[in-house]
Amino acid sequence: MTSRPPTAQRRDSVTVHPFPNPSMVSIVLGAQWGDEGKGKLVDLLASDADIVCRCQGGNNAGHSVLANGIEYDFHMLPSGFHLDNCVNIIGNGCVVNLPELVEEIQKNESRGVKNWSQRLLISDRAHLVFDFHKQTDGLIERGRGNRR
Repeated sequence: MTSRPPTAQRRDSVTVHPFPNPSMVSIVLGAQWGDEGKGKLVDLLASDADIVCRCQGGNNAGHSVLANGIEYDFHMLPSGFHLDNCVNIIGNGCVVNLPELVEEIQKNESRGVKNWSQRLLISDRAHLVFDFHKQTDGLIERGRGNRR
């Protein structure tokens, strides 16, 4: 995520300090299994970012962002999707469930997100999956004796 030179701001219980160099790149990288709070930190930094990029993973349990009294839900979309000035990238290490991504876009669009098609970039190397892939995986697992 690249950033414009922000001013120090206090948000909730976290003080976000300005970056010393406007060409500086900030990276939020998790070392756990996704439950260590990366989303909340990215949400705090996204308002000062030009680009927010997801580089791996797929749609997950997700999280909500409350901005200007509106709650947005993110499962696959990067956390800057609701910000008019932020380009959002789904990178080549991501798994994109197309029907769920379309549903998530429509849900957030109904909450006021505009011009998202000019601000959302999806790598042509991202892994594309559909609902039938999940159904096939479930059938294979049941065939192995793993009940779901």
